[in-house]
Amino acid sequence: MIRFRSPALALAALLALLSAGAAMAQAYPDKPITFVVPFAAGSATDQIARAIGNGVTAEAKQPVVIDNKAGASGFIASQQVAKAAPDGYTVLITTNTTHAANEHLYKKLPYDPVKDFSPIAALGKGGQIMVVNPNSPAKTVAEFVALAKKEPGKLSFGSGSSSSRMAGELLQQLAGIKLLHVPYKSNPLAVTDLLGGQIDMMITDTATGLPQIKAGKLRALGVSGAQRSPLAPELPTIAEAGVKGYEMGYWFAAYAPAKTPPAVVKRLNELLVKAARSDAAKTAFYDPSGTEVFTTSPEELAKFQQGESQKWGRIVKAAGIEAE
Repeated sequence: MIRFRSPALALAALLALLSAGAAMAQAYPDKPITFVVPFAAGSATDQIARAIGNGVTAEAKQPVVIDNKAGASGFIASQQVAKAAPDGYTVLITTNTTHAANEHLYKKLPYDPVKDFSPIAALGKGGQIMVVNPNSPAKTVAEFVALAKKEPGKLSFGSGSSSSRMAGELLQQLAGIKLLHVPYKSNPLAVTDLLGGQIDMMITDTATGLPQIKAGKLRALGVSGAQRSPLAPELPTIAEAGVKGYEMGYWFAAYAPAKTPPAVVKRLNELLVKAARSDAAKTAFYDPSGTEVFTTSPEELAKFQQGESQKWGRIVKAAGIEAE
């Protein structure tokens, strides 16, 4: 630890550091930025990353590269960003899966969702849709629950994210049914198997499920939020459909590696928030997916994440899930 002989020297050193940070922020970004996404191309997280990336490129005049690192419930992508240089050129575009749920679902994480990251901004939040194959005999949530009660453990549900998994777990808990959980690397992969009849049901993000529903390839039974979706107002909420107290959603956020200079984090926050609020992003992602524009300061994201972690911990505990 460096000790200064006089307050004047200490002040001079502090001013020099602040000046260096300000200079870095003024020059930032001067090369391409990489957005690391913990889910596959085509996933909702991938879609929002691309929409935000286009906005950042338009404002900062630097390319944004999307690096999809799917698998291991977001471990691979999170670990990559946690170990990256804290210079603002590697950003994790992620969800509650990596930064609120995983710490309650796994005994050992290869990253710390708090200590290893500098929060940048929340980017959006939304609900999910419960879907089945069109050949399923269940045409409503109540009919699916009745089928599951008739043969406990026979029907399966897939999930490619913690949000999707917890949505299924909460359904089991509140409806009093037992389903077989089938994990996937991402929701689009689970949808593929649902289309093929390998699994019976999933509760997926709207961005992934809605195109298949509109194409007639999947049947929607209900939405997971507290209110009906403006994109499918004819669909009841799962709570309305008979599973009282049911409500589940997801959120998106951006994080940089820990120790990224505050001035760079501030600039990233400005760029990402402006991109999220742009008409282009609303047209490309938010409106078609039914995702709400939800942005924060770095400090607000840290507080929000803390509350969400506590909430997801309660859901995992109530569902009786043993950490893997």
